[in-house]
Amino acid sequence: MTAATPEQPAPAAATPGDSRPASWRRALGAVGRWWTSPVPLARVAVLRLVIYLFVIYDVLALTNDVIPHGYAPDLYQPTLIGRILPFPTPSPGVGWFLLVTIIAASLVAATGLLPRIAGGVVAVAYLAWMVNSQGFAYVSHDHLALIVATLVLPTVGRARFTDLRPSEAGGWALRAIQVATVATYVGSAVNKVARTGSPWAWANGAVFTWAIMRRGSAIITWTLEYPWLLRLSQWGLLVAEVLSPVVFWLRGKWLALAIGFFLVFHLATYLSLGIHFLPTVVCWAAFAPLERLVPPVQRAWRRVTRREPGPGPATAGA
Repeated sequence: MTAATPEQPAPAAATPGDSRPASWRRALGAVGRWWTSPVPLARVAVLRLVIYLFVIYDVLALTNDVIPHGYAPDLYQPTLIGRILPFPTPSPGVGWFLLVTIIAASLVAATGLLPRIAGGVVAVAYLAWMVNSQGFAYVSHDHLALIVATLVLPTVGRARFTDLRPSEAGGWALRAIQVATVATYVGSAVNKVARTGSPWAWANGAVFTWAIMRRGSAIITWTLEYPWLLRLSQWGLLVAEVLSPVVFWLRGKWLALAIGFFLVFHLATYLSLGIHFLPTVVCWAAFAPLERLVPPVQRAWRRVTRREPGPGPATAGA
């Protein structure tokens, strides 16, 4: 007579809900890897130089209305950021202080010295400058990515032009600038729809006709005789803005072509209407392998600074 053996319990049937935590972890991990995809520190160093030098140009040439605003503080109506953060009320003294601070700190940060301290000073002072500039009934959305760049670049810390080590912190900073650059176009499309009530209301309207009649140059005024071409162009612009996030899935020449399309668009807009998007154009550099520029610059610098040997005794009197 054999002893009875206890039956092994059958494994519990898997339920669809059991895999949800693992799926969420994988999804969150993929998102995290996308945001922090490592980039060479040299790329950050080159972009940092470009951004901080452009910030100096911006406060001197593009948004140079902050000091004059100080003479009309009663007209200041700050945007939401200006209402939340305790920035000072516009005045000539505040404007001059911000200008000197931004220029001095940008020059230091551009060299890579004190990247967190100097970069942090630029971030705060430049944000205060832009809140002032945009608080007088005009908001230029082309500065979105540039403001984000000044905020995130100090988080990377030290980055040398010759340092090719991959950095997740650098990857996050560049990704934030990329997202802000693309968000400029998506936000523009959303604003068009919100203001007119539907996509076709804006695209079928007379926006380009009005702009060309108001400020069009000789190279674009001929299009006024072809309303269908202007409406087609409006549809093309709206579609391009909505589809701009596709650049995140492009690589190699296709990414270069997509970026080139937007750069050519801005060039054409400037030549035909005098409207530029230079801050956004500069921030497109966050998509480029900027570290490849370092070796050619180094070789050119060596050729310029190389000293030829002086004439020897045998050739001195020749």
